[in-house]
This record gives sequence, structure tokens and C-alpha cells, in this order.
Amino acid sequence: MSNHTVSPVLQSVRIGSLELKNRIVMAPMTRSRADDDGVLPDYAADYYAQRADAGLIITEATNISSQARGYPRTPGIWTDAQVAAWKRVTDAVHRREGKIFLQLWHTGRMSHPDMHAGALPVAPSAIKPEGQIRVHDGMKDFVTPRALETDEIALIVEDYRRAAENAKTAGFDGVEIHSANNYLLEQFVRDSTNERTDQYGGSIENRLRFPLEVVQAVIAVWGADRVGIRISPVTTAPGNTPLDSNSMATFGAYVSALSDLGLLYIHDIEGVTQLSREASDGFSFTELRKRFKGAYIANNQYTLDLAEKTLATGDADLFSIGRPFIANPDLIGRLRTGAALAEAPKQYWYGGDANGYSNWPAMHGTT
Repeated sequence: MSNHTVSPVLQSVRIGSLELKNRIVMAPMTRSRADDDGVLPDYAADYYAQRADAGLIITEATNISSQARGYPRTPGIWTDAQVAAWKRVTDAVHRREGKIFLQLWHTGRMSHPDMHAGALPVAPSAIKPEGQIRVHDGMKDFVTPRALETDEIALIVEDYRRAAENAKTAGFDGVEIHSANNYLLEQFVRDSTNERTDQYGGSIENRLRFPLEVVQAVIAVWGADRVGIRISPVTTAPGNTPLDSNSMATFGAYVSALSDLGLLYIHDIEGVTQLSREASDGFSFTELRKRFKGAYIANNQYTLDLAEKTLATGDADLFSIGRPFIANPDLIGRLRTGAALAEAPKQYWYGGDANGYSNWPAMHGTT
């Protein structure tokens, strides 16, 4: 593409009622800078505002309740102090004419009693993940979670609704429901992690019931045109979580139901994050795309060149990029000019302070 032509991926676009500067979405990335009360530091506003040239920013995954927590130093959206911290973020992003959605998160079984004063994490079924999880004082083995009682599920739906209301109070432009990476909603969707015998388990329809109740509760707050959802049909991490026995049928039904509800977008992790863009045999992201009437955000190892090719074939509308945004607050400008991208050492990805977070220099040497 010549220097005189702006890539179609970097041109403005309208999805639903949102006018976006370009088709690049800043993917949600856990950065572990919140305090033990789930409150973001003041410099989080700098971090997000520096990246407001993205068409849309999706925040790091944000716990909807105390019970939702799985990892230390992750932010929440259930207390007034958390809401106030997020309001500083949205104000800063809006001053730079950016758009920002909050990602709503419940980790389910991907948690540990150390995060819950000794109480077990909750899940659809008492199935232990493989491996270890990081808690306050290092890595510990996963435990077998407690299966939720049927009457507890409505309480979690209410937690999502309240979190969606708090996100509105905090000034967000919309919300993304985290139904990916084998956290609570996806634990209900997959038959590998859901062995329930009540109305929330068994058939595909039953396994989708809770996630769809969550989506409807959030829509009631925001309207469907300000709600997106993230899915990861073929991702096994964390916990080396087995795939559904028929991922195409299950996620095809899920996406069709989400389309019927009129969601703004689905945000699809194509393949396994950080590892591969390959899908399992018989799985087609193109087929999922066809089932959904709204916008489709493609994710996983996208470059500008791959995004241009995918846009040209009509297989996606927007493209989310994660790690390149860490060390390149002006990523859009660098993509526009073909400038080199900086690389963030892994030591800065999770935890720490403003260093390696909100102090990366732009191309011209300013943060």
C-alpha cells in the first residue's frame, strides 16, 4: 500500500451508533496494577488515554463482584471507590475523543481460596482445573471448585446487572461481557466443564441459559447496541480446559442466540491466544461470522497486513490487538506511518507500577 493511501483498516467506521476513528480495537489485557481493594491507580487514566487513538478500547477484565475475583491486583466495578477510579479513566479517554468499553468478568473456577478468605471458588460443576494459578504470594495449585446451587445463579446475574449499571455511572461508552478464556460463562457453555443436571446443564439450550440470562440483564441496562461479548471456542488456557465435545454446534447455537438479541458485536479469539491461529478440525470462524448480524471483532496475532486481507474478504469488521499496545501507546500512528514497533519485556506485562505501563515513549519521544 502506498504512502499516499490510508489503509481501510485505519479509516473511520460506524458500528451501530458508535463512530470509531478506525477499525483497530485495543484488546482487553490484564495488567495487574489495581490495589488489593480492586481500585485502579491514578496513572491508569494516563495509560488508557495514551492509547485513545484506537477505534475502541476494551478495558482489562474487571471483576463484577468480590466473588468474581481470580487473580491479585485486578480491578473491580462493585464499589464506589472502584467506580470513581474508572471515572477518571473514562474522562481521560474522552478528553482525547476516544471510545472505551468495560469488560465484565467472573473467573469462576479459575480462582483460589486465597482470593476468598478461604472459601472455595464457584463453578457450574466441581471440576478441578489443571496446573497452578498466581495468588498474592506466588503460584499455587488449583483447587476443586464448589458447584453453584441453582438458586445462586440468579444472584450472579444480578451482580452482572449491577456491574453494568456501575459501568454506566463510571462513564463508559458500553460494556463487553467476558465469555471467553474458560472463565465462568464459558464454563457453563462447554460440556467439558458443565455436568449439571438442573436447567443450567445437559442440552446446549440449558448450558447457554445462564450466559444468555447475563446478556439479557446487561442489555436491560445498556441497550443491545452498546453491549458486546468475547468468546474463545477453541482456547484451552487457563487450566488446560478441554474443548466442548462439539464446539461448532455449541458455539454456533450461542452466536445465533446472541445475534437474535441484537448485540453490537462478538469478539472472537481465533485459535489459542499467544500460540496459534489454528482452529480444531471441523471448526470454522467464518461460519460463526455468518451467523451473527452485528459486527465481528477478530483477535489473535493480527498485523495490519492480515487485517487488510481479512477485511477485504469480509471475514471481520474490526481487529483487536493486545500486546503491541503495551509498549506502543501511539500504535495507530506507527501503523499509519510504517514506523517500527517497540517490544515490552515480559517483566512489565503483569504487576508493578507506572514503569512499563504508562511511561512508554511515543515515536517522538513523549509519553
